[in-house]
Amino acid sequence: MTPELEHQIRVLSDRAAIEDCLHRYCRGIDRADEVALRSAYWPDATDQHGPYQGPVEGFFDWVRAAWARGPRNIHVLSNILIEFRGANEAAVESSFTAHQRGEGADGVLRQVMLIGRYCDLFEKRGTEWRIAARTVVYDWVEDQPPPQAPDSARFGPRQPVGGSWPDDPVYHIGRADVSPRNGREQD
Repeated sequence: MTPELEHQIRVLSDRAAIEDCLHRYCRGIDRADEVALRSAYWPDATDQHGPYQGPVEGFFDWVRAAWARGPRNIHVLSNILIEFRGANEAAVESSFTAHQRGEGADGVLRQVMLIGRYCDLFEKRGTEWRIAARTVVYDWVEDQPPPQAPDSARFGPRQPVGGSWPDDPVYHIGRADVSPRNGREQD
């Protein structure tokens, strides 16, 4: 194998690892999966995330408080641009669309669509890429009226409905005790 081919393989592998990390963040935040969320950040990372700005541990506390109120979150990533700054550092810009519905700390139910960008400094430590510093840039915020009908009426036969860890169907893929058709335990 030539040195150029080795370099290309390493770059492709690093890109895939960074994209996997971004997707773990989305799963973690959307499914209330703290293990997945934490796996996206280095323990000493920082996050500037709307009203929260500081060490990532404080961000995790802020998120856990929101999860306790039972929100529904959907984050979708696109336009991921990765610029390597050496072998162990990358500047990464990812566009996101987030749909969020839940009660605020004041008990009021709100729904909002957010569009913006994650501007991340990724670091590779050992063989792993994670976020070392994140700044969330908001390009669009749209408050929306929350639906009045309960999920059972809105989703109807469209089952299963996404949920939180450990109940969401994604955590049961390939398990023999769960039907892939309906997410229910088999008799």
